Amino acid sequence: MTIELSFDYRRLSVAQRLELVEDIWDSIDADADAEMLPLTDDERAMLDERVAELEANPGQGESWPEVRARILGRTR
Repeated sequence: MTIELSFDYRRLSVAQRLELVEDIWDSIDADADAEMLPLTDDERAMLDERVAELEANPGQGESWPEVRARILGRTR
């Protein structure tokens, strides 16, 4: 399926395209309910494992703002 856009997203910088993808994902999250985007049993198990790891080791890992800043910093 090809969607005709009114602009050429390829002319955006990598940072701008990442922001666009983030905005699109946020709009999907805001509009979709859990039934529209169901998780498989394997996906749910993986998420449960990761939440358990985070709860067991709360000081490990990075926040989304930290990860995002690091990613965007690489593209500049």
